[in-house]
Amino acid sequence: MVRIIVDSTADTVDEVKEKLRVVPMTVHFGDEEYIDGKTITHRQFYEKLIESDVFPSTSQAAPSDFSRVFEEVEKSGESAVVITLSSTLSGTYQSAMIAAEDYPDRIYVVDSKSAAIGSGILAELALRYADEGMSAKAIAEKIEQERENVCVIAMLDTLEYLKRGGRISKTAAFLGGALSIKPVIGLKDGEIVILGKARGSKQGNNLLVSEIQNAGGVDFSKPVLLGYTGLSEVILEKYIKDSENLWKDSAEELRSTVIGSIIGAHAGPGAIAAAFFKNK
Repeated sequence: MVRIIVDSTADTVDEVKEKLRVVPMTVHFGDEEYIDGKTITHRQFYEKLIESDVFPSTSQAAPSDFSRVFEEVEKSGESAVVITLSSTLSGTYQSAMIAAEDYPDRIYVVDSKSAAIGSGILAELALRYADEGMSAKAIAEKIEQERENVCVIAMLDTLEYLKRGGRISKTAAFLGGALSIKPVIGLKDGEIVILGKARGSKQGNNLLVSEIQNAGGVDFSKPVLLGYTGLSEVILEKYIKDSENLWKDSAEELRSTVIGSIIGAHAGPGAIAAAFFKNK
């Protein structure tokens, strides 16, 4: 049997997450430390994010966090594929690689070059391959190929949180913050890039739709997932309605999930995102 292991930044729906082994990361509000998804729920995190004057910081998973899970895999005689947050955004991939050195030919680590729902759809695809009976080595090789086709596109309410977290420059954040601009961002080679800016959410939704079309459209034979940050799905529901033509003939349902605290700390509340595999 092949287990699929992720860090807690990989966001997916509950029925998929319960099949994954999750290595948690930590989030801090000043001196208060919380284990992502364990000692703080996503809702509790966004309540604190909105109400607190303290900007949260996040910590990567340590090699020892992965080693504990890898020991369980070895004891059970299984093998595993680990899919981590992009190595350009966090040292978590390196931590997993260090821990995996003690388990050659049993643990295979893949840098998702993505984040949040992007890592989530890769993990869901890996579960499919495991169910088909593929070996851990073959799954890892396949996921390394498929990650090149993953697109994550998001509309943020503000660039302020990315600026505070040091993910973009102050100049870019200033331009994004002017005149109620809604920045649309993506991931390129694992790094955050600003794809465009729109005045208001309606223009932002249009820009999201056009960016999906620019990517060549969606491969509906593979997982598709939408996500949102904050306490309300209202903005996401509006986006689904505005972008109906993208999905209505191809998807029986559009699945969505709340984006967790580690990525939410950098995106801020009020963001919506789409993750999909592009048509080749």
